[in-house]
Amino acid sequence: QVQLVESGGGLVQAGGSLRLSCAASGHTFSRFSMGWFRQAPGKEREFVAAITWSSTSTYATDSVKGRFTISRDSAKNTLYLQMNSLRPEDTAVYYCAASTAYYYLASSRSYDYWGQGTRVTVSS
Repeated sequence: QVQLVESGGGLVQAGGSLRLSCAASGHTFSRFSMGWFRQAPGKEREFVAAITWSSTSTYATDSVKGRFTISRDSAKNTLYLQMNSLRPEDTAVYYCAASTAYYYLASSRSYDYWGQGTRVTVSS
C-alpha cells in the first residue's frame, strides 16, 4: 500500500508559477514510477507528466512541454511538478499517482495508487 498526499495548489494569475508536491509513504518510493494527472471541471482526467522509477526518463503531454517539469527526490519520498507560465486552461485538480510499470505511463490504467488531488486555479 502507498499513501500519496499532494500539496502546493492554489490560485495564481496567468503567467505565474506553482510547484506541486506529492509526499509518498508506506512503500519504497524509489520502486515506483510516478505521474501527474489533472481533471478540469466537466472534463475527463488527463495525463500531464510522468517519471520512471529510475528517473532516467520523463514524459509530458504536449500542452505542458517547455512549461512544466516533473522531478523526484527519493531521499524525501517526494514527487514534484514545477509549473511555469501557467494558463487559464491549466486550471484543474491535479493528482499524483504511483505505478509499478516502466512503460505506458501516460495511461491512468498503469497506476496502482492515487492521491486525493490538489486544486490549481489560474486566473486570466
